[in-house]
Amino acid sequence: MSILAKISDPADIKKLSLLEMRSLAQEIRRFLITNVARTGGHLGPNLGVVELSIALHRVFDSPADKLIFDTGHQAYVHKLLTGRKDFTQLRQAGGISGYPSRRESVHDIVENSHASTSLSWADGISRGMQLQGDDHCVVAVIGDGAMTGGMTWEALNNIAEDTSRRLIIVLNDNGRSYAPTIGGMVRRIDSFKKIDEFRISKEYEELLERIKSNLKKSGLPGNLVYDTLRGLKHGVKGALVDAGIFDSLRLKYIGPIDGHNLENLLEAFQMAKDYGGPVVVHTITEKGRGYKPAEENMADHFHAVGRIHPETGLPIVESRFGWTSVFSEEMLQLARKNPQLVGVTAAMLLPVGLGPMQQEFPERIIDVGIAEQHGMTMSAGLAKAGMHPVFALYATFMNRAFDQLLMDVALHNEAVTICLDRSGITGDDGPSHNGMWDLSLAAMIPGLQVGVPRDGERLRELLRQAVQISGPTLLRYPKGPVPPDIPAIAKRGSLDVLFSRSLPGEKPLLVMGVGAFSALAVQGSQLADTGTLVVDPRWILPIAEDLLQLAEEVAGFVVLEDGLVDGGVGSELQLALQKQGIVRPVLALGINKEFIMQGKRADILAAENLTPAGVAQEITNFAAAIKNKQ
Repeated sequence: MSILAKISDPADIKKLSLLEMRSLAQEIRRFLITNVARTGGHLGPNLGVVELSIALHRVFDSPADKLIFDTGHQAYVHKLLTGRKDFTQLRQAGGISGYPSRRESVHDIVENSHASTSLSWADGISRGMQLQGDDHCVVAVIGDGAMTGGMTWEALNNIAEDTSRRLIIVLNDNGRSYAPTIGGMVRRIDSFKKIDEFRISKEYEELLERIKSNLKKSGLPGNLVYDTLRGLKHGVKGALVDAGIFDSLRLKYIGPIDGHNLENLLEAFQMAKDYGGPVVVHTITEKGRGYKPAEENMADHFHAVGRIHPETGLPIVESRFGWTSVFSEEMLQLARKNPQLVGVTAAMLLPVGLGPMQQEFPERIIDVGIAEQHGMTMSAGLAKAGMHPVFALYATFMNRAFDQLLMDVALHNEAVTICLDRSGITGDDGPSHNGMWDLSLAAMIPGLQVGVPRDGERLRELLRQAVQISGPTLLRYPKGPVPPDIPAIAKRGSLDVLFSRSLPGEKPLLVMGVGAFSALAVQGSQLADTGTLVVDPRWILPIAEDLLQLAEEVAGFVVLEDGLVDGGVGSELQLALQKQGIVRPVLALGINKEFIMQGKRADILAAENLTPAGVAQEITNFAAAIKNKQ
């Protein structure tokens, strides 16, 4: 029987010998490679935290001690060690989430998939525990570039104020987010690693061990034991190790520690647990550790993969980024013609498609790290200085920079273009990654022009237009392959007409599909039992005057949008009609205001009744309701 098969709870790890824990680490790596290869998921980060996760559960007592992972995509090993071994439906409906999930286990504290939040959670939880007399530890495992986020430093500033709380920060330092982590803070932390290259003599190490043993037997408080040992080690290694960022905040620092050496990890975590106050344990790990294809993949060490052949790491189905690749190609073409164009990314250079531009124009690509707020305001500054920044990020991460978009970009009317990849329902990564909030957020911002392409050609067209506009613009497009181009059959002012069917003596319904939902609008209209006029404004916010001018020709409006119905494009159309004194009914079809669990995009849309048949029925019923009121 394998060792992993015997682990159903963290308490089982405490029964293992050091040799058994090493064997367990090997079994877990084999399990991850085999299972994640079948489903896809975050493979590289989890291969890098195997020993670290084992050591955490050996030393700490989850769930009494609270373990918080940041970002949560590095929690697969934690899931295994807390009894969740069925990975057959990882990131699928009915299966386990790709992130920590309170629905799955009491051992999951924070459903953490947006980076850089763990220290704020840990600060709050530890304060609450202290106020209630709970002396257990709170452990925040922060890595994959999350230390570049501004929230971490805000939290550190507060954590450092109270030296009595048992809060342990495990810095999982693998030097990467997707690509290598950037920034001055990272360079400073990297400098600590070089100090550890110095090796003290074997005799001195043995002396330290004897002193440590005697100190522990003395009954001295844990913090005095720690400070004494640290002082002795500094006598040889020098105080430089701790005289850095963390000590300047009065936070105890242990490290750097080999994050794949179980003995070192166990000692460091036990020391941190015994200390009695905030401690930073700096561990050095390797993303993709133990899997040659991942280790040799310099782009991202298999940070996230689709289905792959476990023996070779090659994809079973060649990935097609689709919308992202169209953006990438057009952005490079525009950069060649316009020297004022600058690409901006928040630690997502390759996933958002700025890699080709970075290779050709490295000086005009800015990676701000996991710092969307800074990236947005910095882009406003670039625009003020005469450049035109294109800030490309996932739609879900734009939520974090709403205030900066509103108060820095829009209020100052700066010429910044925001390109939101993975907008709408993304599916596999669950509620935190669905890009369904952006249209409702964008609708609130004065002066922001929002373009949504229905196909690849329209994405190229809208991007070319956006970088010529002397104010803020936002483009959004979904995850996945680009659909076939949908040519316009006619023009009505600025509107593209995609489909038209009139019935004698009746006004048609005007049906508008937002962006990629244009195809759904056409399909639903073709199946509906009523006359329809399907149009695409392309620039959907603010509401086009040409759309309002068609009100006299139609019986009502139907809006299909891959975002929240509440406050979305349909709501904005209804408000625009009211302001003009136009009385026409509006039916808005989109995503309900709820957190949607992981699942396939098609299944989620079907559950929301956003299928050709479902839309056709809604259009037919809406037309019938209008007739009954006449």
